Amino acid sequence: MSQLEIKDLHISIGEKPIVKGLNLTIKQGEVHAIMGPNGTGKSTLAKAIAGHPDYTITSGDVLMDGKSILTMEVDERARSGLFLAFQYPSEIPGVSIANFLRAAVQARMAEGEELDATGYYKRLYSKMDMLKIDRKFTSRSVNEGFSGGEKKRCEILQMAMLEPKFSIMDETDSGLDIDALRIVSEGVNALRGATLGILLITHYQRLLNYIVPDYVHVMWDGHIVKSGDKSLALELEEKGYDWVKKELVKV
Repeated sequence: MSQLEIKDLHISIGEKPIVKGLNLTIKQGEVHAIMGPNGTGKSTLAKAIAGHPDYTITSGDVLMDGKSILTMEVDERARSGLFLAFQYPSEIPGVSIANFLRAAVQARMAEGEELDATGYYKRLYSKMDMLKIDRKFTSRSVNEGFSGGEKKRCEILQMAMLEPKFSIMDETDSGLDIDALRIVSEGVNALRGATLGILLITHYQRLLNYIVPDYVHVMWDGHIVKSGDKSLALELEEKGYDWVKKELVKV
């Protein structure tokens, strides 16, 4: 079983420290949720692990199956089994979803190996049927003119086709109405299983009504300060984050 280990990770933007010694281990088959108010470093954590150049890892490590990914280029991290679902996915005008996904799948194959077109479309349509996505969706340009829900469904389809070991989902519920949230959550739940570890980053407990996590972590000032099960998310929904801050002050 694969695992993703975040070990004493420190991340800065410019000279400003944002993440200040974070530890977390995610195993395949587990769903972890990180909650916390704005400015605590949640999205910084996601982007830095994926290799975004604006974020500097000053110390610590991120290991996948015992091997550091921090020396890898972004595409190498993806090929190793890491997937990042963005809070605000970019538009790619003129590139259809079918062609975009075909290129992404081809890029993960061994050098010299060619993707079989018939097999690719058979697999693509199978994943779309599983996720309840209309097949006409594949002819549209990636995210161009999409609603928030359509953009997130497009990312779920990417995740289904790439079959990563670990998926980091940065505020997947951002900009979604209740119906879109339900549809996207059904897609994530359809992909849950023993071969996928998920890290959900969210402000709100409502997402966790649909995607029930195995573990919930509270992030505050660049640290994970509290961990528990789904009941912790319900407590945060009821009390907000001030009580966590008061507990920290007592310590």
